[in-house]
Amino acid sequence: MMASIFYNDDMPSTVIKSMSYDPARQRLRIVYISGTVYDYKKVPQAVYDEMKAAFSKGTFLNQHIKGQYAYDKIR
Repeated sequence: MMASIFYNDDMPSTVIKSMSYDPARQRLRIVYISGTVYDYKKVPQAVYDEMKAAFSKGTFLNQHIKGQYAYDKIR
């Protein structure tokens, strides 16, 4: 089983505290500043890479993740 890729270096977001990606399961975990955590399912690695490279993580999330992928609310 492959470990998750974790990314939060200088997260330039007022909405997202951190994010991580599990390539084996294609799961994108978003931890919001509020403490709420969501796992987005079947997110391709390329989409995660684009989000990582995006200037605004929150804008990318709203435009390319929310409403496009099923999710589980973790907390």
